[in-house]
Amino acid sequence: ENLCTMLDEKLQSRRDGHKLFFFTIVALFVTEHKVSGFCPLNTPALHRSLNGISSCRNEKLIRTGLGIKPRSATSLSMTATDLDESVSEDRKPGSTVASPAEMAREIARRRTFAIISHPDAGKTTLTEKLLLYGGAVQEAGAVKAKGERRRATSDWMKIEQERGISISSTALQFEYQGMQLNLLDTPGHQDFSEDTYRTIAAADNAVMLLDGAKGLETQTLKLFDVVKLRHLPLFTFINKMDRPSLGPLELLDTIEQTLKIKPCPMTWPIGSGDRFAGVYDRLDRTVMLFERSAGGANKATQTKIDDIMDPQLEGLISADLLAQLREELEILDSIVDPLDMAEVRAQRQTPVWFGSGYNNFGVQQFLDRFLELSQPPGARVSSLGEVAPSDGDFTGFVFKLQANMDPRHRDRIAFVRVCSGRFEKDMQVLHTRTGKTVRLSAPSKLFAQRRETIEVAYPGDIVGFVNPGAFSIGDTITTGRRLQYEGIPSFSPEFFNWIRNPNPSKQKSFRKGIDQLREEGAVQVLHSLSDFDQDPILAAVGQLQFEVVQSRLETEYGVEVAYEPLGYSVARWVAGGWPVADGMKGKLFNAM
Repeated sequence: ENLCTMLDEKLQSRRDGHKLFFFTIVALFVTEHKVSGFCPLNTPALHRSLNGISSCRNEKLIRTGLGIKPRSATSLSMTATDLDESVSEDRKPGSTVASPAEMAREIARRRTFAIISHPDAGKTTLTEKLLLYGGAVQEAGAVKAKGERRRATSDWMKIEQERGISISSTALQFEYQGMQLNLLDTPGHQDFSEDTYRTIAAADNAVMLLDGAKGLETQTLKLFDVVKLRHLPLFTFINKMDRPSLGPLELLDTIEQTLKIKPCPMTWPIGSGDRFAGVYDRLDRTVMLFERSAGGANKATQTKIDDIMDPQLEGLISADLLAQLREELEILDSIVDPLDMAEVRAQRQTPVWFGSGYNNFGVQQFLDRFLELSQPPGARVSSLGEVAPSDGDFTGFVFKLQANMDPRHRDRIAFVRVCSGRFEKDMQVLHTRTGKTVRLSAPSKLFAQRRETIEVAYPGDIVGFVNPGAFSIGDTITTGRRLQYEGIPSFSPEFFNWIRNPNPSKQKSFRKGIDQLREEGAVQVLHSLSDFDQDPILAAVGQLQFEVVQSRLETEYGVEVAYEPLGYSVARWVAGGWPVADGMKGKLFNAM
């Protein structure tokens, strides 16, 4: 790989003689390794170098060494296609097999997790602070930014910035301490539950965020049920301890009694509200004291004390807080079971951290320990049984579609979770649902709205592909056996509106917008069986979805629309299909 990169960078301006010299070395290298079927030259870097050579006197020697068939007299250059033909015939088209050691290393260093919470628990703020401590941003943004303060990275839509809420899930990928993190930020509002449920399907771990003043709330309970169905280990962060909150022991009791899962505190708060001074790490047995930073845009200043009995603590913490801390720790040691990762993976125990996302208290302690305890990508259930991440064939599934992430191009992105094997740019895969072969070009690493082209990806990674309409949510792609991963649930709508376009000149944009938002799953689209009204009907789980669709049609497609409510609150599939439905009385609508 290094040699190929050197060829790409250094040989563009060289004379043919120098090119011949270096390519002869490469040819000998390939010949040595071809015995075992190894071809190290199938890389984009070498493809570009080969295409840059128009001719040289001894090209036949080079091509023979590379194992490429002699070119015809009309051929002008060695091409990437030629090089692909040199790959061993027993490899499947489009497949690429990494060594077991490489796969084991890359799988072990990946962590893919989703954050779930009730609205206003501070999920977007915590996400931003994880990016800050992970080194992905230099200054943390704010949900409701003022003046020069930058906005939260995950809230990139105009309506999200205006309202200060998250309405769409976001993938954020970054490196931290040698680990590859794939953070999936989910919308907390119940009206966007479908998007949240789809995103949880792509995660290997779940982080449950609680408001210290409110404990477990309705939406959190619903999302916990989804996490439980997906068999994801649960990690809990109790937020907003810098505000008046419930007692930490009361919060632990609520978790155990309501969720039937035993909490195991990793850190313990020192005070609460305006007296929240820091946390005690129960594993390291150290005290971490914090100083507030202005607006929480930068990392909090920390003071570490290695022993809770250290005399200098008496000068840093008030006497009553210190006495309370020591007393509560004694109680914990007697009533809380030790951390058992087997119990965590079995969803019978959840590690718990306390802190303040806004003021950056306890965030780094959570992030560092989470990387240590969370699980790497594991096996996934498919129609052909479990598929291990180390499986030689590349597989993945589409869990999200998003249109207009880049206003300059107005394209659509398919979010694909890599489940097994190694993905490489321009790989050809089988689209299981259609049976067609698709070339996956221009793969992107996603960081909210921003994209960065990548060459390879491994299990656990979230990869974005420009989607010209080929993919739907739940689709599986593979280079091997024709399998299908578990489906992603769709929910019955409870609210229905006619959507009208009052401007006929905008009809094409109107139709395009409705079709693309339907593909995303932003809303369900129905049509009347009546020939007298051809306007679509939008069906949604919550009213806020209609407002989002209206805003996005105006902002992204330049179409102003109006709604007419329908007096229905239930939609159901008809057992027996249309033969039965056609015989029923009353007005019926068929789903697209």
